[in-house]
Amino acid sequence: MNIEDEINEVIDDNDKYIFAVADVNGLLNDRYSEFNYAISIARKLENEIIDEIKHGPTKSYLQHYRNVNAELSALINSISKKLTKNNIRNFPIKPTYEDNELDKNHLETLRTAFSHKMAATRAGIGWIGKTDLLVTEKFGPRVRLATILVGFEFLKTGIAIETSKCGKCSICVENCPAQAANGKHWNIYTDRNDFYDAFKCREKCRELSKKNLNEAISLCGICVSMCPIGLINNE
Repeated sequence: MNIEDEINEVIDDNDKYIFAVADVNGLLNDRYSEFNYAISIARKLENEIIDEIKHGPTKSYLQHYRNVNAELSALINSISKKLTKNNIRNFPIKPTYEDNELDKNHLETLRTAFSHKMAATRAGIGWIGKTDLLVTEKFGPRVRLATILVGFEFLKTGIAIETSKCGKCSICVENCPAQAANGKHWNIYTDRNDFYDAFKCREKCRELSKKNLNEAISLCGICVSMCPIGLINNE
């Protein structure tokens, strides 16, 4: 069995997962500069839970969000062990971080040292929507992401997506309770702050989650549930 078969054995449900490899040479923060490629993994969120989101996060969405994050973390750790066993240098990056794991730079910019969405676009899994979501053709934005950085190419890389495919659609912009997006399209030359205000989003997320869940966390889900690509593929 080769390493690709071993990875497929771990990711054994193609109805819930997308994975592809990105060439990220020269695109990573200095702390990850020894790695040139990234295995990007998208895990589908359950439609019945996302469809419930009308006015911000629900308790079932919060639990599902946490469960999927835990599932992805376990999955990338399992793949990482297989890669290490095959003498492939790698570094798994879990889907999200707790507040106490974030540094001062994140608090000032709401950016992390590594972007799962960047890896996913370079792998050809999807593009960045108008509210800064990773949008896939198969599941829309109804996904969570995790990544494993690797030191050399051993799987075929995907074809990078460099421009938005959202077209004239602005449903997520119109329904964003934070009014965090201005409707401009993303491309690889466009900085996030040029089309989306992450601080407005964070503030509203914490307001809604405090109201709905009694937890002040960065979780909303309205734009995830509204995207027509996710809705069409839910039919």
